[in-house]
This record gives sequence, C-alpha cells and structure tokens, in this order.
Amino acid sequence: MRALVVSHGEAGPVRFADVDEPVPSTGEALVEVRHIGLNFGELNYVSQWPAGSVHGHDAAGVVVRAAADGSGPPEGTRVAVGMAAHAWAERVAVAPASLGTVPEGVDLADAAALGIAGVTALRVLRKRSLLARDVLITGASGGVGHFAVQLAALAGARVTALVGSPERAAGLRELGADRVLTDLGDLTGPTGPAGTGGRFDLVLDTVGGPLVVQAWSRLAEGGTIHLVGHSSGQETTFPSGALFGFGEPRSIATYGDMTPTSGELTDLLGLMAAGRLSAPIGLRGGWQDVDDAVRALFARKVHGKAVLDVV
Repeated sequence: MRALVVSHGEAGPVRFADVDEPVPSTGEALVEVRHIGLNFGELNYVSQWPAGSVHGHDAAGVVVRAAADGSGPPEGTRVAVGMAAHAWAERVAVAPASLGTVPEGVDLADAAALGIAGVTALRVLRKRSLLARDVLITGASGGVGHFAVQLAALAGARVTALVGSPERAAGLRELGADRVLTDLGDLTGPTGPAGTGGRFDLVLDTVGGPLVVQAWSRLAEGGTIHLVGHSSGQETTFPSGALFGFGEPRSIATYGDMTPTSGELTDLLGLMAAGRLSAPIGLRGGWQDVDDAVRALFARKVHGKAVLDVV
C-alpha cells in the first residue's frame, strides 16, 4: 500500500513509498484512511522519527476490520484517529483508545482535523474553571489556536486571541474571541482597551520565545501559562527578578500528554455534531500535493489545519 514516510533528506520531511500492509493485533481495528490531518510539529521535527517509517498521527476513515477481541467500533464505523502512530497511510491498525466514532452529520475531513490540535486545546482548557476568566490564546490562527478560542468561549471565558499579523486575525471574533491582538503591548492599562481585563488567568501558548516573557508580565495572581508549542523557534530569556513576585503563586506548565485520546475525541465530535464546534480547515487538497501543503504550513500561510484527502 502507499504511505507517507519520514524523510531526512533535503527533498522534504515526508515522501511517498510502498510499505507493507499493517497487521493488527487482537486489540486493534484496521481502518481504511480517507483523510489525514497535518501538524506543524510532526513535520518540523521529523528527526525524532526513524527515516522510512510511516509518519503522521491524525486521520479519519472507516473501520474495515474490527478488533478480533471484540473491543472498539464494529466494521463499517466512521472513525477519527487521534495521536496514533503511522496514520498517514491507506490503511492503519489502531487501538480503540485512539479512536473516536464520528457521528452522522460530521464530515470525515472535519474529524481528521481534530487529533493533536483539538485534544491539546481541550486538555489544557480543562485544567481549571474558565467561567468569567480571562484567557489568552497565542498563535490563535493555527490549528490548536482555532480550537482553543472556540472551546474557551464555550466554557464562558473572556478570550483574547493573539496573532502574528492583521491578515491572520480573520474569523477569530466569529469563533468567540472577545478581542484579537497582534501585539500584547496593545494592552495599555490594567483593564485593557477593550475593557475585558489586562491580566490573564490562563495562557495557552503555542509560540514560545520572547512572547512567553511578555505573557508572564500579564499573568494574574494564581494564573498559569501552558506551553504547548514553540513555533517561533526563539529562546525565552527572563530578565533578572522577573520570576519573583508576591501574592498567589503563578506558574508555567509544560505539555506532553500522550495518553489515549478516545474520550476527548468523543467529546469534540459531539460538540461538532451539535453545531457548537467547527473544524478550522485552512488548506484542503489531495495527499499527492503534500509537498505544497508542507511548504504552506512552514510559510505560515495556513489559517487553521491542513487536511489532505487520501486518493
């Protein structure tokens, strides 16, 4: 079968190859993949995976052989694959713990967009009650950011979306952002120009670098910055004394949760089916055009997720 495998050469992070058919264990279902969801991190850091291995973690398709032990969805079930290994292939063997059943009315391509981005946003935002809290989402025009803005707004937060340029702000207010900024310096006073607060109870950061220092200076007592990405590639250096403070402790938390995703996928798909969550697909095409999609992701030209059809 055909698959996208890890490439460590100059041609690109992935290439097409003919690979062996997957052989499911007794506790795995065989899924025929219809769509794959690309993520910046897994493409930018391919050196972490062996060359020639089937790449990718997010996809959606149909179960063509149920798990032999009777666990998981039956044959014919439409499923989303999230944070599972070797997903960018025509077929993949997946444990039920990494599958979510796609409800009627939810497009499989939208389901393929969930995976890493949707689950990451949901897990971070569930760390505390967000009702009437001030939340900052950095890199809000990306896949994680689009989901985080919607989910934080659904939870009752006052949401500030931070993007890299005015062009990348499109649509974020419609998704639930109370304000959209291109510079935290635009928060000129203790209540901010929009009157929704100049300090944040929770920051979901996908950018890293100097922006983390700026966000720290705007963190409320008891607040937390959750680091879920490092798209800037820049160093984070705190000035002397910046991490000292009185009052309720503030914190910086790392993120690397790779536990099974089925529960979160089910919750996210349920929100989609109810019309309360939309998939932020900013690039859609056939997987034969994966090189163009990768270049667009690296050039920051994709607002939201890139989803490719397996054809």
